[in-house]
Amino acid sequence: MEKSLDCLYCQRNELQKSLMIKICDLNVSTLFLFKEQSHPGRCVVAYKDHINELFELSESDRNAFMGDVCRVAGAIQKSFSPTKINYGAYSDKLAHLHFHIVPKFEGGFEFGGIFEMNPQAIYLNEDEYAVTIQRIIDAL
Repeated sequence: MEKSLDCLYCQRNELQKSLMIKICDLNVSTLFLFKEQSHPGRCVVAYKDHINELFELSESDRNAFMGDVCRVAGAIQKSFSPTKINYGAYSDKLAHLHFHIVPKFEGGFEFGGIFEMNPQAIYLNEDEYAVTIQRIIDAL
């Protein structure tokens, strides 16, 4: 497994741990709960190896990664019943293939607009994170 010494997702360093909580490993990726929960259930799916672009993957790895993304989106839909799920794969400043899976609710925060990367508005306590994670795991 290829890793990068300066990559948040490869190194699983303190900065990464301050932003998200590892939920589990999937087929070819790792699932994280984003700690900032303005969008209840927001997660990140990060590819297992240090790759920047979707087109760099083989067809089978790309299909497996997108399968992981869809599996997580389905679990979030089942767990939280959002009106729409937004997907973000920007990586401008963090060159590691990952998708933000962002549930949006009609009448809720940022519905109808682009989601903010980290609004730093809603954080949960440890018990609330545990309940949220368990809901997602149960739906996977």
